[in-house]
Amino acid sequence: MVDIATRVYNHHWKIDPIIRSLIDTDFYKLLMCQSIFRNRPDTTVQFRLINRTRSIRLADLIDEAELRQQLDHVRDLSLTRGESTWLRGNTFYGKRQMFRPDFMEFLENLRLPPYHLEKRNGQYELTFEGRWPEVMLWEIPALAILMELRSRAVLQTLGRFELQVLYARAMTRLWEKIEVLRTLPDLLIADFGTRRRHSFLWQDWAVQAMIEGLGKRFTGTSNCLIAMRRDIEAIGTNAHELPMVYAALADTDEELRRAPYEVLADWHEEHDGNLRMILPDTYGTEGFLKGAPDWLAGWTGIRIDSGDPAAGAETAIRWWQERGEDPRQKLVIFSDGLDVDKIVELHHQFHGRVKVSFGWGTLLTNDFRGLVAGDGLAPFSLVCKAVSANGRPTVKLSDNPAKATGPAAEIARYRRVFGVDQQARLDVVV
Repeated sequence: MVDIATRVYNHHWKIDPIIRSLIDTDFYKLLMCQSIFRNRPDTTVQFRLINRTRSIRLADLIDEAELRQQLDHVRDLSLTRGESTWLRGNTFYGKRQMFRPDFMEFLENLRLPPYHLEKRNGQYELTFEGRWPEVMLWEIPALAILMELRSRAVLQTLGRFELQVLYARAMTRLWEKIEVLRTLPDLLIADFGTRRRHSFLWQDWAVQAMIEGLGKRFTGTSNCLIAMRRDIEAIGTNAHELPMVYAALADTDEELRRAPYEVLADWHEEHDGNLRMILPDTYGTEGFLKGAPDWLAGWTGIRIDSGDPAAGAETAIRWWQERGEDPRQKLVIFSDGLDVDKIVELHHQFHGRVKVSFGWGTLLTNDFRGLVAGDGLAPFSLVCKAVSANGRPTVKLSDNPAKATGPAAEIARYRRVFGVDQQARLDVVV
């Protein structure tokens, strides 16, 4: 097992780069990339880094030259032969050759496009623009780089023994969480923590701890590189990025209203009826389900990623019942801001009523709260979102208005088109 504290103490980016591979990314990005490569390959999209926790001044903490070195390193990466073989030949979600030959050829020849970086008011303005299938793959590496550079900036002030004690305490904390999760019957839980992890080495350690501590109840990781190295399932389906871009490309209000369903129609065709999970909250869950075509009720389940998770699950249960579906045969994946207490609470509330699963993110792979002076390693909310498509602004409403993104006038228009009224504002933890 890697001695993380010693590796941190001896860190030098050329030896231990933050992003080690083009597949050090979330599985859903590759699944979506293939669908986009097929359906919208020539769309031009811009992504932008957004630090929701403005009190953390990243440009004051992170050296610009080091950030550029890490970003430039990612641009030099390409698929290795072993990685290509794993993607081409492995079985994902019970299907062999999930990735088509033409897409794999594209991926094998891919180098990520240029980035634009500036400092402003204590923050980094980091943007990526280009063809959608290429530029979208910057999202996860960009987030992981900023998160880990912030961790390194804090950790470089600590001595060897301080680091050993720090990681011993963090390991103990995580193992105590795993011991609590062991008590839950029929638990299904996966690692969703790549984008805001403390570091690659720590995420890899956390995954190994989950494997040993939970056995088959740990269903896999969203991280492709770790899934390949640890011989476990790669987990993921689709994300808000798809409806955000499809909606931005709509010319009329009616086309806008249909856009979230066109996304899923394309997704259904792309995957031959596999990977049928609905992410309904991009423009409000209530309105999405109210206007959803009947065929969506037959899909496997729903992922709940904003708002009150219990209220979201209750809404889904009522919707299935109204459509003549048995909720006990449906899967609900909770994935927003989870920690062990909330996982236990939701499991007890919905176990037996639906099939319950959890995508555990930041507080699995980055819970160092209170472990250094000034709480300098506490996780914070950093995102990298598609902000325009073919020159048109994108919008996300969410079930929590604190997560809404886009120009104010467009947000108002989307709220009108999708019938979104008052929403409860919740704190965004991570």
